[in-house]
Amino acid sequence: MIQYFININQKTVQTPKPEHGTWVNVLPPLKQEEFTELSETLNIPIDFLTDSLDIDERTRFEEEGNVRLIVIKTPTENNSFNESDAYYITIPVCIILTDDQIVTVNSFENAAMKKFLNTFQNRHPDKKNMMVLKVFEKVVQNFMENLKEINSRRNGLEQKLYTANRNEYLLQLMRIQKSLVYFVTALRSNELLFMKLERTNFLGLNDHEKEFLADLIVDNAQALEMANIYTNILSSTLDAFASIIANNQNDVLKRLSVITIVLTFPVLISSLFGMNVPSGFEHSPYAFYIVAILSLGVSLAIGYFFLRKKIF
Repeated sequence: MIQYFININQKTVQTPKPEHGTWVNVLPPLKQEEFTELSETLNIPIDFLTDSLDIDERTRFEEEGNVRLIVIKTPTENNSFNESDAYYITIPVCIILTDDQIVTVNSFENAAMKKFLNTFQNRHPDKKNMMVLKVFEKVVQNFMENLKEINSRRNGLEQKLYTANRNEYLLQLMRIQKSLVYFVTALRSNELLFMKLERTNFLGLNDHEKEFLADLIVDNAQALEMANIYTNILSSTLDAFASIIANNQNDVLKRLSVITIVLTFPVLISSLFGMNVPSGFEHSPYAFYIVAILSLGVSLAIGYFFLRKKIF
């Protein structure tokens, strides 16, 4: 699906075809026919439009003729039905600059583009560089919001694990850990992209725009640091719970071993007196009580020994 937006008197107006100063937003479902038509209409290399279809596309920028391409990673919710997949993944967003238009191509719907659409009425289409920087800003903000949501969810699951060691909570923590891996990787690649854009001045930024990009680099670094901190905390938490589970398992096995030892001696005594050989108690009316008291005494003595050693 292709959307055309233009800013008229501080109002966002959707148009049926591209005009001068139009923001072209390409959303799923994506069709090859639409890509071909858009490529011919705006004179954009077809590869620039289809690069977003590869979810593993790396962040980068390149130029072909008068058309410039920037690929940046942004987070989005994972719609997978697999319960072991990450809650969030990162997807590429292609930003294409032509002489008259700015084109964004999204393989998935994402919050960053929705935020940019909500503020498009405040943009100046003739200042395409600033529009690109504003897209970057919404992407960084989206990362931070998702990181805070992930951290809140992690805290809630940890509290639940303190009271109940259930596998489903550990599985949810593992899904959060996978999401953080996606975030750390994408934020690091975005940081390299921003720094390279600043160093090469690929967009031809003025002093104000360079200062804005420098602030974005700082914000992205903050998001990356948050992701690293949350990843380290989660890894430490999972290791701690793994140690707790192992210790609990060892305690259970130790108690079972002690119970087995305590019960072994009464069984042994009963077996000895139950043999079909003379034992001296064949005709005694108290034979059963003697064996029972002897077995109970041995069990109590062994149990007292383990208690003194603080094994049980």
